Amino acid sequence: MNAIHPRQRGAALVVGLVLLLILTLLAISGMNTATTELTMAGNAQYQVRAFQAAETGIEEVIAARNFNPAVNQAPANRTLTNPDPNLANDQYATITRPRGNTMAPPGYSIGEFAAEHFEISSTGASQRNASATHTQGLFLVVPNP
Repeated sequence: MNAIHPRQRGAALVVGLVLLLILTLLAISGMNTATTELTMAGNAQYQVRAFQAAETGIEEVIAARNFNPAVNQAPANRTLTNPDPNLANDQYATITRPRGNTMAPPGYSIGEFAAEHFEISSTGASQRNASATHTQGLFLVVPNP
């Protein structure tokens, strides 16, 4: 019986080391997965911020009510100040283009009016190269020329 015990002492050490190696690999894999998921969540957040910056650009162009059907408006670039000093500011760039006019159909009482069509394009940008471009069409009812 004493001859069997010396052979088994080394096997416990090898089994323990193999299990420790497996646990270490699982821990490293879990950390890599958590880091990747954190990066993905951050990218999604920056994409939403770029989306909101583009929407802000469109809303500010509409609120300014500066539409001229004769010319393309010069591109406007603005920076949205972020209240968190640890985060970079988001930006947006807008351009408004006239797209022509349409007359009211004949026989309608509003025949003295026309609709001037415009297209507003806004591109928002945030960190990690996140960007979103939105295009909004609108028309204004104006006196018929």
